[in-house]
Amino acid sequence: MSLTLVVRSKKVRFRYNLSKRQLGAALAVTLGLTLIAGRSTQDPAEAQARVAYTQTGLIKQKEEVELLKETTQQQLTGMLMKLGEVQGQLHRLNALGERLANESGLNSEEFNFSELPAVGGPAQDLVETQVQAASDVMFQIDQMLAQLDGKAKQLQALESILLNHHIEAQSYLAGRPINSGWLSSYYGVRKDPFSGMPAMHKGLDFAGQEGDEVVATGAGLVTWAGERYGYGNLVEIEHGNGLVTRYGHNKDLEVKVGDVVTKGQTIAIMGSTGRSTGAHVHYEVMQHGRQIDPLPFVYRKSQG
Repeated sequence: MSLTLVVRSKKVRFRYNLSKRQLGAALAVTLGLTLIAGRSTQDPAEAQARVAYTQTGLIKQKEEVELLKETTQQQLTGMLMKLGEVQGQLHRLNALGERLANESGLNSEEFNFSELPAVGGPAQDLVETQVQAASDVMFQIDQMLAQLDGKAKQLQALESILLNHHIEAQSYLAGRPINSGWLSSYYGVRKDPFSGMPAMHKGLDFAGQEGDEVVATGAGLVTWAGERYGYGNLVEIEHGNGLVTRYGHNKDLEVKVGDVVTKGQTIAIMGSTGRSTGAHVHYEVMQHGRQIDPLPFVYRKSQG
């Protein structure tokens, strides 16, 4: 059995009688030539462009990985700095707590700042806990810092009490509202310096030099710090037990409403504001809303 293979070459057509084996060999050669011809027709520029595109993609991926690494490193650095800040505050609080506990005679086991306290609670899924910790760690650290700041202020207040800072003695009114100067006018009826008529003077005047310091005669809470008719720039301090002191005619004020002041603290600068004829401080003492003679408090011996 023979097969006929027809080969066309331009206008000439050749006819061959081939066996099956010869025909298979001819087809194989023809297919190979076709593949070679297909490869030879590929554009070298296109191949080069494909290689360049692949290289660009790899470079971009590398840059993204490096950026991710840098961002992660920055976040880790910030977290470590915050943790270091927390650790520093904890050390200071522990030192303060131990000192307070020792000096106040508190239970050493109950206030043991050198060991972690015993804690407990229901178990949670480990994976869930890790995911939550990873997403909220920065927020939790910020919350911890705020809590530590509040705890530090509480401990400082506790220290003020436990270390016997003599709060009662501090609020105890005694002494003069100036460090230098002299008593220039007493409590009671006097000739008014403006009208020339007799008038009640409900305080003491301490004369001095403009710019001298005006000091609190006892610890307390500032309830007024500003201008008031007749007084000029006035500071008013509440000391508890119904006692209030006033310091008038100041040039400048060194405190504001809400400040807690201590005995002897500078609260104002002497001046001549308001109804005044010269540099001095008008000093009043009020008891349950009524002015009383401050002189006994001025010459009173301090406690402690």
